[in-house]
Amino acid sequence: MFRSNMKINAAQVSGNQAQQLSADLATNEQTLKELFINCSDFNTRPIYINGEAKIILFYIDGLTDTKTVDMIFLKPMMFNGLPDGLDKSVTMGELVEQQLFANTPVKTISEFKTIVDSLLKGELCVLVEDEAKALVADMKAAEHRSIEEPSTEVAIRGPKDGFTETLRTNTVLLRKRIRSTRLKLEALTIGELSQTDVVIAYIEGLASDSLLQEVRDRLKRIEIDGILESEYIEELIEDEPFTPFPQIQNTERPDIVTANLLEGKVAILVDNTPFALIVPMTFWNGMQAVEDYYERFIYSSFIRFLRYIMYNTAIFLPSLYVALTTYHPKLLPTTLLISVAAAREGTPFPTIIEALIMEFVFEGLREAGIRLPKAIGSAVSIVGALVIGQAAVQAGIVSAPMVIVVAATGIASFSIPRYNLGTAIRIIRFPMLILAGIFGLYGVAIGFIALTIHLVNLRSFGVPYFTPVAPQIPADLKDVLMRAPRWANRFGPLFTFGRMKPRIASNQKPKPKVRGNKP
Repeated sequence: MFRSNMKINAAQVSGNQAQQLSADLATNEQTLKELFINCSDFNTRPIYINGEAKIILFYIDGLTDTKTVDMIFLKPMMFNGLPDGLDKSVTMGELVEQQLFANTPVKTISEFKTIVDSLLKGELCVLVEDEAKALVADMKAAEHRSIEEPSTEVAIRGPKDGFTETLRTNTVLLRKRIRSTRLKLEALTIGELSQTDVVIAYIEGLASDSLLQEVRDRLKRIEIDGILESEYIEELIEDEPFTPFPQIQNTERPDIVTANLLEGKVAILVDNTPFALIVPMTFWNGMQAVEDYYERFIYSSFIRFLRYIMYNTAIFLPSLYVALTTYHPKLLPTTLLISVAAAREGTPFPTIIEALIMEFVFEGLREAGIRLPKAIGSAVSIVGALVIGQAAVQAGIVSAPMVIVVAATGIASFSIPRYNLGTAIRIIRFPMLILAGIFGLYGVAIGFIALTIHLVNLRSFGVPYFTPVAPQIPADLKDVLMRAPRWANRFGPLFTFGRMKPRIASNQKPKPKVRGNKP
């Protein structure tokens, strides 16, 4: 019985929304009140002319800027009366639109559904007696979080501003960086109940038409009750859901979005979240930090090369240690083998069990440090690791070399710029450990081959995940393992543009003049 009543009420609401406005003000008011029944934040404000309610304002408390409503609408009507110029040729609605909303964008609407959508976005709705239309004015409340430095992508050098939860603020941050009419911001709404505003950002002439159309098609295909964060969209439009590797880049830095737009990529901005999505994404994008492009290319290339070494360390170091100490001890130098054997002499567990225990403990401490309040989170993770590691070694549960290996692996995983790519590495490390514990170095080789095949076969909006290495595009290799000087990297990525497109003139290499000795 309860469910049937809910269906009847939902059908009644849908029927009311589909109605057209009536010329009777009382009927329109009653319909809107029925649509917003039991909504305590839905407010109405009638304005009386000659003792009768001729105009009614409708708004959502908290979403609409009531101070602005009082200043430009209510006070003039209450203290000054009707504006001058009212005659038989001008209707009340035209007078309100032309004289009271002089600097405010106003729309004329005749359907209840559009009025409801506008009210839920924070706009003000004005209904006038004897007119079957409504005036909707953009008077959204301006409360939002101030622009701050992104907490997940900290940079020593570079801009310190980051996206906020307000969509319009985020688009402004992009406009400040790309002051061109070629920057397009296509708007759409996703979510039956949430009605979340989404913007597709791209640069006309740089983003390929096929990529744009694919992005539009995937977004329009989404049918869901609500979108609370950009991850909802990410999970619904990615190419391969059953992989730990991210195929869509997310960031809360407007400079990263701008740099990718200049490379012909497409960004997806979602209201109520500071994280924007960028497509397509390659594996190499996940290994690039924002500071790679704000420091001189020699330093950036060295750090990037070191980052790749740390990436392989985070995946293969524990499994190599388990394989060598368990199945192939003769491959270790004699001195090192004696030290490891002496350290493991009193441990009760095989190396693989020892490694799994320490890895689980380390991951648990890291997760606890993230979830706890900031004031104690870092202290718990650091002190916990030191205390547990030292106590485990002294108790003879694990060996000291294993603690060193796990700690080195954890430090290496922290060097990955993208959190979601670092999480993928943490997940892959466990099956690699199991393969090493069962098959030794053969298991490590099997895991490496399977991982490579998986990465090569991944796609991000049709673009191979290992582009430009596999398939190889020699012209795009200047920004993979190293970063070429800016003046040498003249062309944008071929895999996004689809053609060689110059981004910098050919004569930009510094050529300082050498002055001769003056007499």
